[in-house]
Amino acid sequence: MNYLGFDPGRDKCGVAVMTGDRQILYHETISAQEVPQRLPALCKQYKVGQVVMGNQTTAKQWQKQLQSYLPPAMALALVNEKNSTVEARQRYWQMYPPQGLGRLVPLGLRTPPRPVDDIVAILLIERYLDLDSGRC
Repeated sequence: MNYLGFDPGRDKCGVAVMTGDRQILYHETISAQEVPQRLPALCKQYKVGQVVMGNQTTAKQWQKQLQSYLPPAMALALVNEKNSTVEARQRYWQMYPPQGLGRLVPLGLRTPPRPVDDIVAILLIERYLDLDSGRC
């Protein structure tokens, strides 16, 4: 089964699609206005069977909206997103190692050059899969 991770926000949202064996198929940060069109299209394109969403910030508002434009049978799971942004900043540097002199800057002092909401969406799927498999 494929999973769609959704990190809800007021202005921008992180979106990721991952397989059950944790292969990342897609990830992007999109504007909140794009969500009603993009999420159903991604669910169809990647044959998503489960949507995993963070449970903080604007989660309750987004949960109602998602149910209005996702297929009625689509399962929606809420996952604790505590500290996910900090973890996503660290994961960014694993996915995109710094080059040149940037390698000399300690990890704690590095700032990713772009929003990491999409990486948060990846982490949400991983947390869900860890909960589902009993790892957490």
